[in-house]
Amino acid sequence: MKRKVIKVIMVTYLIFGLVVMGLSSAEAKIIGKNVEYAAQGVVLKGYLAYDNSISNKRPGILVVHEWWGLNNYARKRARMLAELGYTALAVDMYGDGKQAQHPDDAGKFSSAVMNNFDAAKARFLAAEDFLKKQPTVDSKRLGAIGYCFGGGIVLNMARQGTDILGVSSFHGNLKAVKPAEPGMVRAKIRVYTGADDKFVPADAIESFKKEMTNAKADFKVIVFPGAVHSFTNPEATKLGEKYNLPLAYNAKADKESWEDMKIFYKELFKQ
Repeated sequence: MKRKVIKVIMVTYLIFGLVVMGLSSAEAKIIGKNVEYAAQGVVLKGYLAYDNSISNKRPGILVVHEWWGLNNYARKRARMLAELGYTALAVDMYGDGKQAQHPDDAGKFSSAVMNNFDAAKARFLAAEDFLKKQPTVDSKRLGAIGYCFGGGIVLNMARQGTDILGVSSFHGNLKAVKPAEPGMVRAKIRVYTGADDKFVPADAIESFKKEMTNAKADFKVIVFPGAVHSFTNPEATKLGEKYNLPLAYNAKADKESWEDMKIFYKELFKQ
């Protein structure tokens, strides 16, 4: 009887060990590392993520951060994209990896970038060029996603004719630095926004739709009922309460927008 019990225990430990090893092995496939590149003499500190178990070149996706700067949330999204089989670069739009710890600073940092869009464009294109040169990337299949401030960046890059195949904006600013002209928008566009977003009201959504229609762009806007600004970020509710801002996480909108984005890029890259 004792031998049977010991045997069962040993088998249980063996199975448990194999499961743990399997999980560790699966985790080890995703490589995430800090990287540096530059634009106009400014050092930009990004974060590159990819699955090293994939031998073939794959599409690359740029991830543009919220107004807080390149933080762990942007890195997390880059890793999530790597888990889907992409190489993702979380970009640094502020330079030197600068992050804001307070909304006042975040507003100053993001406004400085948007008010000098030539510099912003140079930083975005530097990130794009860096991503293209990665050995894991098929340079002809690139996409970009952006959150809040980053959503505004990717949409404005699309307006200016970037050669990226598709861009996705999550609760991003829809205002144009320079309105899109007919035939100028080459990237396919997905916009995910909240119906109750105080920063992106209904008239801004309608104005964006009209602009894209006039520009003959291939676009789709999905509005999530009950969702407010920053609905994809699990930290948003806490930040909103801390700084008295209309921010909140919405699990349903987060999940549905991510799932739609996955389909969008799968079809776009013909994977």
